[in-house]
Amino acid sequence: MQILFDSKKTEHKTPFGCLRVGEVCTLTVQIPDCCDCREAQLVVEDDEGVVLTVSLHKEEVTSPYTAYKTAFTLPREGLYFYYFEIKTGKNTFSLYKRGDSTNMEAGDKWQISCIPADFHTPEEFRGAVFYQIFPDRFYKESVVGTDEKKTDFVLHTDERDTPVFLPDEKGEILNRDFFGGNLKGIAKKLPYLASLSVSAIYLNPIFEAYSNHRYDTGDYMRIDPLLGTEEDFRALCDEAHALGIKVVLDGVFSHTGSDSRYFDKENRFGGGAYHDPNSPYREWYQFEEYPQKYTSWWGIKTLPATNELCPSFLDFIIEGENSVVAHWLRAGADGFRLDVADELPDEFIARLYRRVKEIKPDAVVIGEVWEDASNKVSYSVRRRYFTGGELDSVMNYPFRDAIISFLQGEITAYEVKGRVERICENYPREVLPCLLNSLSTHDTPRILTLLSCVNTPDTREGRAAYRLSPEEKSKALARLYSAVALQFALPGCPCIYYGDEAGVEGYEDPFNRRFYPWGEEDEGLVALHRTLAKMRGDYPALRLGDCKITALGDDGLLITREYCGESIFCAITRGEPISVKAEEVLFAHNAVDGRIAPYGFMLYR
Repeated sequence: MQILFDSKKTEHKTPFGCLRVGEVCTLTVQIPDCCDCREAQLVVEDDEGVVLTVSLHKEEVTSPYTAYKTAFTLPREGLYFYYFEIKTGKNTFSLYKRGDSTNMEAGDKWQISCIPADFHTPEEFRGAVFYQIFPDRFYKESVVGTDEKKTDFVLHTDERDTPVFLPDEKGEILNRDFFGGNLKGIAKKLPYLASLSVSAIYLNPIFEAYSNHRYDTGDYMRIDPLLGTEEDFRALCDEAHALGIKVVLDGVFSHTGSDSRYFDKENRFGGGAYHDPNSPYREWYQFEEYPQKYTSWWGIKTLPATNELCPSFLDFIIEGENSVVAHWLRAGADGFRLDVADELPDEFIARLYRRVKEIKPDAVVIGEVWEDASNKVSYSVRRRYFTGGELDSVMNYPFRDAIISFLQGEITAYEVKGRVERICENYPREVLPCLLNSLSTHDTPRILTLLSCVNTPDTREGRAAYRLSPEEKSKALARLYSAVALQFALPGCPCIYYGDEAGVEGYEDPFNRRFYPWGEEDEGLVALHRTLAKMRGDYPALRLGDCKITALGDDGLLITREYCGESIFCAITRGEPISVKAEEVLFAHNAVDGRIAPYGFMLYR
């Protein structure tokens, strides 16, 4: 017989998931009588070693099991792991977990995070519908700023062009081609975003930069001329706020551009670190051999890495009265998404978080983290994103990966259940409704292309030219409808990458950054997003509810969201038809009379 302990079940552990400092946690282990248990202990560790040991006491005997119980609190924030030591009449062994069960001397220790007692996330971002915009490729309200752009560039005249993807005669890909999308264009389309029930916009970088992606910041205090002016940004925020839409900026602080007023490798600005050893920005960068050899982000010489904890850099970005963070929050921004959060020191993120909350308490700080952020180790350092007062949320790539792998047939519904439950258990309860749930981003292939499951062309030329055939697109769309249903049914903030709702396809950067196809949208797909997003507003359970996920065999999933006595269900199948009993069908696709066909789904009560 097996010892019974499942940390996800309230009969074994309360409360579910993370603890706050000083909060009581109760654990109950059911040990078979045949084990002849004489003594049981809980052992709690952190990365430094054992933190506490607590005896479990015999509570009740329900043959053939005896329940052993204990309660404890954690004295400080941090990431902890625990297991049990069981002493029997014959020997002593350690009890670890293995998958969803337990096993002697095998598997991992259970994880538990302890967060600050006063930790909370901004209410207006919980369950919000996000829309991510790559500014150059969304919409242009006339072309602006061409006379002010200090460097050479190419401006496309046909929005249907493929972005430049081949290296130049020097073998470099400069990302210097622009389509002219701008801030006034985004403002022009705010009514469209409102029709999608969007409540927050996440903008890829908007500050002056050399490239079209603008992750090579040239001037943190100036809007890129091709996007407009600071007045345009303030107007965009005002108009968005009037429609109930927040505006979140991309904060790129682990590096700047080499062609920036701070580094100034091209000597375009004067006074930069590369040419002037007495530059006020000199200490922002690390030079091995001045000036030719310097540390850069992943070895990319156009992205010199910053010394984030340099006092003058901290003052400029965070602490100063008119710091970058302070300036743009006061100009109308409602928070920041931190690019490559794993590359930023914990102290830097914590300082930025405190400063953001000081200026605008209801603003949000989101980190770009690709893995489970609760136990992430980067550069040999255990990160403290949630336990150290650093982030409200992260980009939820684990959910994305689970959805795609499931619909591509790579994993079963049971594996999806396990992955979703792992995040729900490991992340603070307050974080879950703020998770950024994307199916595509500027860093990934388009979801429609991925779900086609076609063999990827070997060459960039092939990937640039490839378009799904009608048959391939039909199969991809069937899967995409299911993916979007899961995206909107799971906890967090569904984040639509501009054009995904219109049926845009494309492989990796830059093919995933084509211009939005205004007038050529897939209207059925747009309508799907519009309906599901509206349902989030109509039913609080979909935004804020607790989540229970059930595998209906290998191919079916049932998601249950519960909030204040309301329960909303989402059933989906990728394989054999399934049947459900619904009191009221709220929305269905490929489903009739409670019977759901392959790649169909139903939301119901």
